[in-house]
Amino acid sequence: MMESADGVAALLLLPLAVWILISGLDDLAADAAGLFAAIYWRGHPRPSRRELLRHPQRRIAIFVPCWNESEVITSMIGANRERVLYTTYDFFVGTYPNDERTVDVLGKLERQYNNVHLALCPHDGPTSKADCLNWIYQCMLFFEQANGIHFEIIVTHDAEDVIHTDSLHWINWYSAEYQMVQIPVLPLPTPLTDWTHGVYCDEFSEYQCRDMPARQWMGAFVPSNGVGTGFSRAALDELAAAEGNRIFEPVCLTEDYENGLRLKLRHAKQMFVNVPGMRVATREYFPRTFATAVRQRTRWVTGIALQTWERHGWSGSMADRYWLWRDRKGLVGNPASLLANVIFAWSLFRHQGVLGQRIEELAAVLGVTAALGAYRILFRGWCVGKRFGWKVAAGVPIRVVLANCINTLAGGHALFNYVSARLRGQPLRWVKTAHQYPTAAALQPKHILLGELLVRNGYVPAAHLTEALNTQKPGQKLGERLMELGYLGEEDLYEALSLQTQLPQCSLEPAQVNPQIARSLPRRIVEELRVIPFRIENGQLLLATPTVPRVDSGERLRCFTLLQIRFHLIYPTQYSELVTQLL
Repeated sequence: MMESADGVAALLLLPLAVWILISGLDDLAADAAGLFAAIYWRGHPRPSRRELLRHPQRRIAIFVPCWNESEVITSMIGANRERVLYTTYDFFVGTYPNDERTVDVLGKLERQYNNVHLALCPHDGPTSKADCLNWIYQCMLFFEQANGIHFEIIVTHDAEDVIHTDSLHWINWYSAEYQMVQIPVLPLPTPLTDWTHGVYCDEFSEYQCRDMPARQWMGAFVPSNGVGTGFSRAALDELAAAEGNRIFEPVCLTEDYENGLRLKLRHAKQMFVNVPGMRVATREYFPRTFATAVRQRTRWVTGIALQTWERHGWSGSMADRYWLWRDRKGLVGNPASLLANVIFAWSLFRHQGVLGQRIEELAAVLGVTAALGAYRILFRGWCVGKRFGWKVAAGVPIRVVLANCINTLAGGHALFNYVSARLRGQPLRWVKTAHQYPTAAALQPKHILLGELLVRNGYVPAAHLTEALNTQKPGQKLGERLMELGYLGEEDLYEALSLQTQLPQCSLEPAQVNPQIARSLPRRIVEELRVIPFRIENGQLLLATPTVPRVDSGERLRCFTLLQIRFHLIYPTQYSELVTQLL
């Protein structure tokens, strides 16, 4: 029995080695493209945050398709309304008549917020995400007619998304030139022992670091990630006119990927917003168990590797075809890699006989493939370390094996489901993945030290933090010292403080604030607590402050107002300007 297994392993060794060698060299080519993309974009300066915030705002419609999302949609809408600095936008949240709980929740949100609108599909669900999005689009058209307005940009999001403070500003900036703008997507951090979710951290880090910039640099199509994608209204209207109002293809299991390809084939310009440091990103939780990860990836593989192949073949330019190959090669590559790992483990115990002899014969090619594999792990670890820190990156070698198992099973299920559906003459079935929206505590623990947060999120290297701590003057704040040393800018400091405290940022000019509201607190309280009122909204008094509020600030302020108090962080220069001109 052992000898038979040795013989099979020896027989498979050469084809597996050749495949892994070809795939490894292909990955090196993609790495090189990613490097050239980074060099290319380094010569194209990005707008400053000040330019972003002052750029004229186009009206944005945010589409959020839902099915059984009553437990998360309230948190998603409320938290993102506080977080997002962009002001000219509306949420259109779609669901189905038979999802009564979600309909009820959305009705309450619609009454509470004037920029949240229920988009009810005309039929029971669930159908597919694409179908729901198409009906949201139709509801938006009716809303425009009824209210005499026009949305210039459509942005897609899911019910579990944490939208970055500035992402709509980036989409608004680039939509003047590009018909599709994609914000990076990254998983929310979870404990190191959350191995399955860690696989998503690994793969998304590498994908956003290399694949997406490389695609754009090569002139290939940029897939929509399904969330954080901004479409120009003109591009979607063109799709609607050409394809019977199907701006998203209802039969597709991965309508986001499909739309990126469809738009590119119509010569639309596409942009991946690769902001230095990758801190601007849509974040969310992904499946955290092995079974749910396989389930989700089965749908991804079916839609991306099989259904798109069936629908579009090898369309597009040579660059498009190259990336179609990379998107589909996992059908062979994942099981081949898993089998290679099994044979490697087997050879540790059976290194003599026919298998040992075969290994000696192929020593050169096996050595090259082993080196490529080690490099691949190091490269992925580097990508993960930049985004999640080096403690998370240390687990990459273990998670690579887990990812291989998940992807192999998903590929097998996808092939089985696809072939079965075609043999029976039935359509492929869209499978929903359950969503989880993070609590404020989960987004960022409030007790985390600022220095730890700055290093973990890539704002400053650990060495710079150590230097700042060692040279910090008595009574001097860490952020001030880092800025003094030139290691940290004001924008990054306040973004980090916002993450640490869960206080939203805001950017204000005196002309935007009603002087009567600004003077609604006694001058001595304003000067003592360093706060200034700037808006009254939904029974809340919004206060701008350049410092993290004191523990007793809320209690002191409640002596002067019955409204609920909400603090917003603001740059010191803007705060001084408000106080000087309004008080």
